Formats: sequence, structure tokens, C-alpha cells
Amino acid sequence: MTKKVSKTAKTTVVAFKVEQELAELLNSLPNKSAFIRKAIAAQLGVSCPLCKGAGVVTRVVNGHFLPLMEEFKHRACAGCGDKIEVPFEADDLSKESRSRMEQFLLGGPLYCNACYVSTPSCNDCGWHMDKQQLEKHHLANHCDDNCEADHEEPQS
Repeated sequence: MTKKVSKTAKTTVVAFKVEQELAELLNSLPNKSAFIRKAIAAQLGVSCPLCKGAGVVTRVVNGHFLPLMEEFKHRACAGCGDKIEVPFEADDLSKESRSRMEQFLLGGPLYCNACYVSTPSCNDCGWHMDKQQLEKHHLANHCDDNCEADHEEPQS
């Protein structure tokens, strides 16, 4: 049985000026509001625990944590389990890897190139994830009172 799931309505409007090119890009998105909310949350979300948002650390702190960062710079692919290197800088990403790594850096699952292209994607934002995660992702990120999609009733 399917039913429409209601979420809390967003009632406050926030407006700001942008360049024409950015406005055109935003207007081409399937859900501009959800994208902007997610982008703002990602920017404001968490400051660096090492520098506490300052952008620099002492040599001692750097020397202490650098070996740990090197040890943990790999993560398992959510699809096949192979180890993937997580780059420290966006400039370190190849053009082919950029969208899948951006997905991970914004809180989504991390896939290797092969699994990423073979995994289904969200119709709203394009994120790739397995079928079990797609419904939960849609409800959490794209569904509001105007959502037309039928949703599976939660299992008790």
C-alpha cells in the first residue's frame, strides 16, 4: 500500500541576489529550494575540529594528526567495497570523479567509478545510491506537501 507522506511545511521565504549565470543554473534544477537548503547546510555545517575554523594549526598539531590523516585517507566503496582514496582538495579530483566525490563530500554514499555509473540515481538531484536508500533519500531531501510521488508506508 502506498500513501503520501506529509512533512513540515516550509513557510518562510528568504531572497538574495545572484549573477545571471547562477540564476540560470539554479532555475534549471528540478528542486531549487532543496538544493539551496542543502548547500547552505553543507557550508555552515561543521568547522574543522583541528583548526576550529581558523584555517591553520600549529606544527605540533599538524605533526600529531598527519599520520592519522594518511592512515584514514581511504574509504570503502559503498557498492563493491574496494578502497578509494578521498582527496584533501577539490583540485585533486579528475573531471570524471568530481560528481561522485562531491556527492560523498556532501554526505552521500561513496562509490568507485564503476559502481557509480551502474548505481541508480535520484530523479530529483542525480545522486547515485542503491534502491533501498533512494526512497529514504527522497523523503528526507526532496519531499514536501507538494510532492506527487507515492511512497511506501513505513513498516511498523
